[in-house]
Amino acid sequence: MRVAVQVERYLSGVRVDTFLARHFRNYTPFRLMRLVTAGLVQIEGATAETVQRVHTGQRVTVCLLEPPDKLLEPEAGPLDVLYEDSQLLAVCKPAGQIVHPVGQTQTGTLANRVQAHLDALTPLRGLLRPGIVHRLDRETSGVIVVPVEHAAHRSLSIQFQQGEIEKTYLALVEGSPAQDSGTIDLPLGTWPGGQSILVSAAADARNPRPAVTRYTVRERFEKMTLIEARPLTGRIHQIRVHLATMGHPVVADEYYGMGGSLRVPHAGSTGSLRGVEPAGRPLNGTEPLMQRHALHAWQLTFTHPVTGNRLTVEAPLTDDFQQALNLLRGQVAGPP
Repeated sequence: MRVAVQVERYLSGVRVDTFLARHFRNYTPFRLMRLVTAGLVQIEGATAETVQRVHTGQRVTVCLLEPPDKLLEPEAGPLDVLYEDSQLLAVCKPAGQIVHPVGQTQTGTLANRVQAHLDALTPLRGLLRPGIVHRLDRETSGVIVVPVEHAAHRSLSIQFQQGEIEKTYLALVEGSPAQDSGTIDLPLGTWPGGQSILVSAAADARNPRPAVTRYTVRERFEKMTLIEARPLTGRIHQIRVHLATMGHPVVADEYYGMGGSLRVPHAGSTGSLRGVEPAGRPLNGTEPLMQRHALHAWQLTFTHPVTGNRLTVEAPLTDDFQQALNLLRGQVAGPP
């Protein structure tokens, strides 16, 4: 299979094997050098030398005779694609799914589903590889942008690092904040005791780093509030910890709130929503509605790596989140 790639400005002057390694990330550098040595790589129609360097605008053609070395296991299954073009795609991650393989979990991730989707677009398995430039917690639903070309991966990585990407979340929190909007500016570090994965805003937190979240109240209910949260920094668990620190943790947050689940009454019971079930303490006469924390990555705005235009991708609320809001608004009855 022959594939042609044009040299980008930022890669001008690098050796041809280095250039290929940036674009064909599923192939080892050794394999790519073998292709150059075997005369299977051309620059502007002429066979490339092993030490030859590439320059802006040149067309590099490579003949891929073998499948990639590093393959992410593709897994067919539902994939909610929100946006797609030749450089990237954006998908809605469901709650309960991790973003990419880690440790003992090498399958069942969002990346496995995306790999299957990309494999269906090319004649060679693994030719396109999903680049992971940001993450969501397992139980957080919402939009994830996935670059599939090296230039897009580089551009989006830089945008995330420099804080140029706007992230907007919707969170259902406990209680009612005193202010309709505000900014939470509290450094976040790791929990001071033991080897915990928890994050803390406490003064004695280890290795604190600056963290800023802006929030706006969208709707107030009897015991809960729908909040729009915009993190200006990208710390792990940032929104969840910041909202908990201000006294309004995300509903059913397993680490920083009451945990448990959001429940609704059985048919015939009074009321539209019975509130949060503390972990291990069932509320009689209720059925679980949201069995995960009520946080959704709603919108992501970034600069497209090729067109230069600002692009906003929006992930509609998941069914459980939307049903919870409908019940709070008194629009529908609880499940039978």
